[in-house]
Amino acid sequence: MDQGNTAFVLISAALVLLMTPGLAFFYGGMVKAKSVVSMMMLSFGSLGLIGVLWVLYGYAIAFANGGADNKNFIGIDGFFGIDLSYLGLGAQVADAASPTGSYPSLAFVAFQATFAIITVALISGAIADRAKFGAWMVFAGIWATIVYFPVANWVFNFTMKDGKVVDGGWIVNNIGAIDFAGGTAVHINAGAAGLALAIVLGKRFGFSKGISQPHNVPLTLLGTALLWFGWFGFNAGSEVAADGIASLAFINTMAAPAAAMLGWILVEKIKHGKATSIGAASGAVAGLVAITPACASLTPLWAMLLGVIAGVLCALAIDLKFKFGFDDSLDVVGIHLVGGIVGTLYIGLFGTGVGAAFGFGWHQFIAQAIGAGSVLVYSFVLSLIIGFAIEKTIGFRVKEEDEIAGIDTVVHGEEAYAFGADRG
Repeated sequence: MDQGNTAFVLISAALVLLMTPGLAFFYGGMVKAKSVVSMMMLSFGSLGLIGVLWVLYGYAIAFANGGADNKNFIGIDGFFGIDLSYLGLGAQVADAASPTGSYPSLAFVAFQATFAIITVALISGAIADRAKFGAWMVFAGIWATIVYFPVANWVFNFTMKDGKVVDGGWIVNNIGAIDFAGGTAVHINAGAAGLALAIVLGKRFGFSKGISQPHNVPLTLLGTALLWFGWFGFNAGSEVAADGIASLAFINTMAAPAAAMLGWILVEKIKHGKATSIGAASGAVAGLVAITPACASLTPLWAMLLGVIAGVLCALAIDLKFKFGFDDSLDVVGIHLVGGIVGTLYIGLFGTGVGAAFGFGWHQFIAQAIGAGSVLVYSFVLSLIIGFAIEKTIGFRVKEEDEIAGIDTVVHGEEAYAFGADRG
């Protein structure tokens, strides 16, 4: 076992886990002051619930019957933590603790858990200011089980031999799509689900341009910083080895979002005459989303071009909700769905050794499109079904009067900010 690589994987897992609280700050700063606790709790609730489900059965679904160590449709150390070896199913403790290449399998289990958590949390931005916490938790648990865990199996569960995928998830193996760190499984997946939930919950009261004025810009910028910091673990860590590929992914994770930030604020300057800090933050996130699937397939210069394109296109895409009439509160669709699609397709055009622009034909672009489209349709349809089922049974949306007043005190009995001498 290589202790250096083990440390690299574990540190990367910790960095990705930090992204979920970072997302809570990013989203929290952009909602109303009386909804910030509720908004942040959607992320923290995801962290708690999905972390538990991953250990119970999520890892088993995502990495069953494929190229990973876990060959059985059971948990890390038995079904729901129970040793089933006496039934002939085999306890997984010893296997999960054994070296896989140069790091223990449990390090990989932990790393992938953080991907599941952040993917679910991303969806919540589409339903800000109007969702019930309990209904969200029900949705998160069901969605992770029947959407994220299977999609993770399609994309992340594979075996490499001599630098090529030889077994595992059908998107990367059978179709041949390239998704290094989760452009399809994470961002397109979450973006499509966000679109579905925005349709299910409907528009916020008074929905119009200008409704989403951030109540705390520094909070959002802090969240952006934490997201960007954690994203180095997200992308470089996906190599699960401290090597040259991880280094390439690392520099691209710096270059692409930096360029995307410039592209976004340029659009703002042209359209509105001012470059905003929220625009800069959103641009950086758009660049991070776009570079995620492509971070190991591009040289830094091509990564920067991707960043500029993603920054411009996502800045324009966030207005689609006004054109088509869906209320994606915090632009999950405009940033994560559009950014994920752009980054995934870009590989087929400019990916090193595969891009059509370099004379390698269009087969890779077609594979990228099929992979992106498959995840988009699967996630959108199932998310729509789950969302409508919850809305028609326990109800997903808060009452209109609670939405107008701000849902923190109604849903959680707390306020983010205490004003007045009598509140200390």
